[in-house]
Amino acid sequence: MSTSRTTVPTTTLPGGTWSLGDLAVTRFGYGAMQLAGPWVMGPPADHDGALAVLRDAVAQGITHIDTSEAYGPHVTNRLIREALHPYPDALHLVTKVGADRDAQGGWPTARRPEDLRRGVHENLDTLGLEVLDVVNLRLGNADGPQPGSLAEAFETLVALQQEGLVRHLGVSNATAEQVVEAQSIAPIVCVQNMYNLAHRHDDALVDRLAEEGVAYVPFFPLGGFTPLQSHALSTVAARLDATPMSVALAWLLQRSPNILLIPGTSQAAHLRENVAGAGLSLSPDDLRELETIGRQT
Repeated sequence: MSTSRTTVPTTTLPGGTWSLGDLAVTRFGYGAMQLAGPWVMGPPADHDGALAVLRDAVAQGITHIDTSEAYGPHVTNRLIREALHPYPDALHLVTKVGADRDAQGGWPTARRPEDLRRGVHENLDTLGLEVLDVVNLRLGNADGPQPGSLAEAFETLVALQQEGLVRHLGVSNATAEQVVEAQSIAPIVCVQNMYNLAHRHDDALVDRLAEEGVAYVPFFPLGGFTPLQSHALSTVAARLDATPMSVALAWLLQRSPNILLIPGTSQAAHLRENVAGAGLSLSPDDLRELETIGRQT
């Protein structure tokens, strides 16, 4: 990234920082997916509001923004560039390749070598960068991770890294076996999977990655709860005079030091609520009660 960028303001955010390789990022980040239109298609209803939330994220001290050229498609990256370029020195953009969008709003896979090369170059172009900080290889499909080798696709990204177009690599929507396979090919700095209080399938993976110094980045921090689980979460939140989202975000930050948050919103006020909520302190009793949620059906 350009050395002419301004500096991110020094702000204390919940969770402190984590290192993605040689890149220090705030554990509380921002996911840009919701900046696009409905179903992550087309432009935002409020263009100026989208720019405002991005600028407010930086003003809050966030140094980790998650995006993808598939969001829109071609929408969120251009908004990020319009709002923040030239980027602050401390700000790091994490993108992903491996999926396209179709006219119906679907997410067809795009993991052939030519697709991945095109995806990296499109991200460079729309973000206005010469090098991408982190690129995640998106695996699986809309139903979640799917078994199978990632070798050919991941080796393509490694080649792009060796060409100087990518600094660090990660995987998204991956099985534990695919994470191991990727690590056998080249170092990774993050894994981005669905994970929250109600979906604890990656518990062992979170712990292993923490021991290895690899970040785990959950998406859908409050998605897929059953009514019973939602009631249990709301009960804890009510006792703490907090929102369920605040409790869910705070739990993730306290779950493991390698967990990075990327909650998304299209409103600056909601972003500030998320930041404040993630700083909620959960007591040992709170944590024990919340632990029961993942075991409820």
